[in-house]
Parts: sequence; structure tokens; C-alpha cells
Amino acid sequence: MKILVIGGGPSGLYFSYLIKRAHPGIEIKVVEQNPNNATFGFGVVFSDKALEFLHAGDEQTYNYLMPHMKYWSDLKIVHKDEHMAIDGNGFAAIGRLQLLKLLQSLCLEIGVLFDFNTEFKDINSNYDYDYIIAADGANSSIRKSFQEEFKSSETILKNPFIWFGTTKLFDCLSLTFRLNNDGVFCAHHYPYNSEMSTFIVETDPETYKKAGFSVQDEHSIKSYCEQVFVTDLEGHELLTNKSVWRWFPQIWNERWSYENIVLIGDALHTAHFSIGSGTRLAMEDAICLFEAINEHQTDKKSALSQYEEKRRPKLEKLIDASIASALWYERMGELVKSLQPYEFAKSYMTRTGRVSDKKLKLIAPNFMEKYSNSNTS
Repeated sequence: MKILVIGGGPSGLYFSYLIKRAHPGIEIKVVEQNPNNATFGFGVVFSDKALEFLHAGDEQTYNYLMPHMKYWSDLKIVHKDEHMAIDGNGFAAIGRLQLLKLLQSLCLEIGVLFDFNTEFKDINSNYDYDYIIAADGANSSIRKSFQEEFKSSETILKNPFIWFGTTKLFDCLSLTFRLNNDGVFCAHHYPYNSEMSTFIVETDPETYKKAGFSVQDEHSIKSYCEQVFVTDLEGHELLTNKSVWRWFPQIWNERWSYENIVLIGDALHTAHFSIGSGTRLAMEDAICLFEAINEHQTDKKSALSQYEEKRRPKLEKLIDASIASALWYERMGELVKSLQPYEFAKSYMTRTGRVSDKKLKLIAPNFMEKYSNSNTS
């Protein structure tokens, strides 16, 4: 069996490792358009629940990755300088480049082939492969080449965001909301190793326009954001890495495969970064696709049908939660101005519709006690 994987991100690498580990005799090649050491962004984050899938489905890889991760037990929301800890929300984070390097090492050890710095253009010349795995991200050239066949859709969300790093080490995943004369800002920030934190700044369209970001260069935008969050950064600067304003693409495909081509990860779907599940979903896709091909091998029709039938119901629920979360952020200016700190934090925790007040009391009893006390004071 011969498999071509297009894209060397978490989904492509993890799938390649799983299938080669189970079937050493197959030929599997990963084609990646970027150089070996290239990556964008800084760290990626997993919730406790996001890591449960890996521990349950692949304890060997779980034990390999966990020593490299930064772990903390609470989520924090900062509103009107009130720092509110939400208990019962454990997370772990790792540098994106480090994660890719660890997965690459696993693949290389068992004989997965790599072509880095290679842009994949002509899929029609590669039909001698049993499977072609399109793991080439949200801007997937494969998906775009077969939009009608995959029945692809893309909606651009309203709020712009920008990725930075910083040497300021935060103690946990935090969401810090700030107002200034131009409007509203939220920083999604968390540590991902002993020296660095990810620092994502999100704003709304009105603030973006009023602040004049469309005509500012990277340095000016960095300086502006440092001033907005000067209290929180405590003298540390923001670090750039192709840090430009972006708008999140909500991507979905009604059909997941076409002939021997199959989509996984962000090429198949995107989940807004506010639920911290993008890498998790990509790796879960890889597990599910591996299991289907492992069971049916060269029976492509059965393998690809099983992949979609088993994966789609769980994925749709998480994507719906992601959309609800993103829409909450599109209202954050109104909510920041109208809600007091603990009411605001509770609104955040229940934003996807998946967490009721009753469930929140079970998950975060300490927070809910403080919330109740804030309403009676």
C-alpha cells in the first residue's frame, strides 16, 4: 500500500506515524511546502478533555508528549482588573514547533519519507497512491482544487485577531479584556514552556477601524497592543512572527472524500481558537482515519465511509460549539460594558450552550460560590 500525505502539520504527521507504526511495510510520504524548521504562531493548547482522547487511544504517544508540555489547573478571566479563577478547567500547552519536531522524530524513526520545501501542485499525476491525505490546512490547495466535489463552504468571521509571543510567563490560560478610547480588546494568553507565552489579541470590526490598524505596519501594531495590555505584560514586550491581522475562516465540507483523496484537520474543518481544540480535532481526525484504513486497508470505499460515519457526529457538535464561542466574542464590546466581572465570567463559561448553571456548579464550585456572593454583596 502507498499513501501520500500532503501537509506536515499535526494531523498529517500523526496519521503518518500511526499507519506506519501499524504497517511497517507500507510506503508513506509526507509532502510539506514549508522548510523543515518553519512554523507560524507560538504555542498550542489542549484542555484536559482534549488530552483524554490521546491517553485513551494511544497511551504510548501520550506518554511521549506529556513531559514536554506545560500544565496548569485553572482558567482565568480578567475583567475590570478583577482576576477570576475558574476551577476545574485544566490545560496543557506546548510550542507548535516543538510539537511538530516531536511528531517528525516519531515518523523518521519508523521510516516515513519527507519532502520539505515542496509545493504540491498537480494531484492528477499522483493517482498511483492508494490514498492521498489532504492535511494541508485551512488554505488547502487540494480542497480548493475540488471544491464542488467536496461541497466546500467558507465563512469569514467578523473579529480580526493577531498572534504574538512574549517572555512574560503567565500562570495559566487567561482571557484579559481591556477597553480604551478606540474600543474593546481581548488577549488570549498562556505559557507554553518555561520561557515563553502565546499572546493572541482579538478585537471587533469597529475598534479595528477606529484604531487605524489597516494602515499600520507590524511594529506599530505591536506597540499599540503593548500599550493596551501594559498592565498585564508588566514590562515585557510582545514578540512577532509574521504577526498580521487575520480573520478566522469557518471551513466545512459536506463530503469528506473524493475518489482516493480524503480531507483531515483544518483542510476539512476549522474550529475557532477560543475553544482551544484545533490541534486536538486534527489529531482525533488522524486517529479515526487511521482506524478506518487499518481495518479496511485497500478497500477505499469502506475505509472512507467508516471514517466519515464515525467521526462526523462528534465533530459537528464541537464545530457548533466553536461557532457559538466565536459569536460570543463578536458581542464582547457590548458584554464588557454592560456586565460586572463575575456576571461577565459566567456569560463566558456558558457561551457555547453546552454548560448549564448546574453543570458549571459541578465543574467550578469555587468560582460559582464567588459568583453567588458577588450577586448578594
